[in-house]
Amino acid sequence: MGKNLFGLNGAFPPMKTTESRTAVLITAWTVIISIGLFTVVAQEIFHFRVSEDLQYYVAMGIPLVGLLLTFAWKAIRPLRPFFGLFLVLEAAHWLVLARLDKLPVFQSWLRNPSFNVYMLAEQSLKLIITLAIIAFLFVIHKKRQAFFLARGDTAAPMEAIPWLGIRKGTRWNKFGPIAGVCITLGLLVFLVLGGRPSAAMFVKVLPFVPAILLAATLNAFYEEVTFKASFLSVLENVVGRQQALLLMAAFFGFLHFYGVPYGVLGVLMAGILGWLLGRSMLETRGLWWAWFIHFLQDVAVFVFLAVGSVTPGG
Repeated sequence: MGKNLFGLNGAFPPMKTTESRTAVLITAWTVIISIGLFTVVAQEIFHFRVSEDLQYYVAMGIPLVGLLLTFAWKAIRPLRPFFGLFLVLEAAHWLVLARLDKLPVFQSWLRNPSFNVYMLAEQSLKLIITLAIIAFLFVIHKKRQAFFLARGDTAAPMEAIPWLGIRKGTRWNKFGPIAGVCITLGLLVFLVLGGRPSAAMFVKVLPFVPAILLAATLNAFYEEVTFKASFLSVLENVVGRQQALLLMAAFFGFLHFYGVPYGVLGVLMAGILGWLLGRSMLETRGLWWAWFIHFLQDVAVFVFLAVGSVTPGG
């Protein structure tokens, strides 16, 4: 077998020693926590707003240093695809969300007061990022099934989740719809209490329904592929399933500090949800349930955004 993009015989060489596994885990967690905490700490503790470019430079610099370090430190060499993914992810976000979206044509759409226009413009930019991530994953994995870009076995059995009352062997085609509805209803309670919309406001939603459904479809696909499937695909065989889930969930949680829901509660809710949806990918070997459950929640969120009842980060 020839060497791949990262100079490895296969994307994920096995770790031969406990010391190597420990080094890989510590390094991966350091990167996730460093990037996740940077903006939050800068804004919430030191009370200054970090420039957009500086945020991206730091976010790109950390995995770049890690990638270079793998050439000097053999123990963490299995993390090269992880560092490569992080670098591509942050570079794509910087190019699209800090450069491309500044072009006059995109600015005219993003500043349009109509939800139908600005939300779909925003989602089109995110789709570009998703396609860049998919291209990268194809380079290192060759097959889309290797990074969960498939429907998967939607009736696959689940591993037990005692704290949710899930017994081993419960099928995803039974749990998935129930989870999607229950999680979305819980989110709706949060949105109603936080936004306190009037009944009349929801009448205004009707003209936006097609845009809401399309935006929810694209946003769920963007987040599940870009932040979950991608990270699981480069970590599962390196650090193990459980650590891969925790690393992905931690990063996904940090991303929602200024999202909907926001703050520490948003981080915890997104982290737990990310962990659950990540399990669906690993157990079904596909994207369907993760995308479907996320789609239902995004419909609820975009309804409230469309009527102006809630805003990200507040």
